[in-house]
Amino acid sequence: MAEFTATVYQNEYLPAGGTDVNAIVTITCVGAGVAGQTGAGDAGEIIIIDTSGSMGDVRMEQAKAAAQAALVEIVDGTYFAVISGNGAAFLAYPHVRSGPGLVRMTPQTRAEASRAISQLTSGGGTAIGTWLDLAGQLFFSVPQVIQRHAILLTDGENNEAPEVLNAAIGRATGVYQVDARGVGTDWKVDEVRRIATNLLGTVDIIPEDAARMSEEFRSIMRSAMARGVADAELRVWSPQGAQVLFVRQVSPTVEDLTSRRRPVNDLTGGYPTGAWADESRDYHVAVRLPAKALGQEQLAARVQLVMNEQVFAQGLVKAKWSSDHSLTAPIDEQVAHYTGQTELAAAIQEGLAAKAMGDDATATAKLGRAVQLAEQTGNEEATAKLRKVVDVEDAEAGTVRLKKSVDKADEMALDTASTKTTRIRR
Repeated sequence: MAEFTATVYQNEYLPAGGTDVNAIVTITCVGAGVAGQTGAGDAGEIIIIDTSGSMGDVRMEQAKAAAQAALVEIVDGTYFAVISGNGAAFLAYPHVRSGPGLVRMTPQTRAEASRAISQLTSGGGTAIGTWLDLAGQLFFSVPQVIQRHAILLTDGENNEAPEVLNAAIGRATGVYQVDARGVGTDWKVDEVRRIATNLLGTVDIIPEDAARMSEEFRSIMRSAMARGVADAELRVWSPQGAQVLFVRQVSPTVEDLTSRRRPVNDLTGGYPTGAWADESRDYHVAVRLPAKALGQEQLAARVQLVMNEQVFAQGLVKAKWSSDHSLTAPIDEQVAHYTGQTELAAAIQEGLAAKAMGDDATATAKLGRAVQLAEQTGNEEATAKLRKVVDVEDAEAGTVRLKKSVDKADEMALDTASTKTTRIRR
């Protein structure tokens, strides 16, 4: 049985007239078990492979090898399917035309799926919305599958109108999770990130190397199989008259959950967190309260981790008004750290967008600020990737120059990694 704990990091003290309370809430899960093996319902996995014409022979073989690697990691008993996607979506395995579109993993079905993957060829356009819709239909075809996850690989820009893809993402939201990967440099990071963000997954670029692509797929599937908790919700209660300014996941990645709020009652909102393995995640909760008199105290928020209407962990965010400047002035180091990490993600994305538009002044300023924040927060991965895009003259001051020649793959790697955060040592 999975066990959750919640730990709150904050400065509870507010000055006279102070209204805004910020806290980092760390939720930790242990004993999650294996996906679909805990008795809480079955797990389903779908591997979605881009088979459009742009994949070509070499990249297609790499993708097939990666899909085979992921197949090996799916635990026996898990429901699964393989989708081939180009200008439309096709069920590559299992070979059915009606009824359940997923089959349980066994040595026989693994071998059959492997043969089906080996026969895939490239051709046609790219219509990712149809791929997402077919995945949803397959999951719905087996009602006992309650934990639903897919890996999606693409190498090109989507050919559908933005509103068509957005509608497909909307239909998939809350139905299943997606870890999305792009290969090459012809796909759009913001497009694929939109899929992953809405579907509570991750996005990254994969080098055009068969071994590394296979290892990436293997790693993603291992992580999915380790998520023995099918789904959980973060609930935030705030008192009458208070306003929840935002709820963000800030580790291991920055994901703004504010707009995903589901009303539970007049004072409580629920925010999706998806499936859990043995792991810790950090959430930044900000609440605005009506100011109270000096010396008064108030509970600003109650943050809970809930599954099937049962509370598994709870953290309390508090507020105390004081005239003691030594108490009210300090910013909690966790709050300060993750505020910087959130700004870092925005600075990288805005800087790269400005660079793409030819606005070198804005790009230099934003990426310079990103270098400064990466240095301050100890984000070594971001620092290393930023140095491939800019020449750093003074990291502490954020003084940089745009490199004259930058590999597009390096820019895309920086973009996809922008939301990954580092933890402060506690």
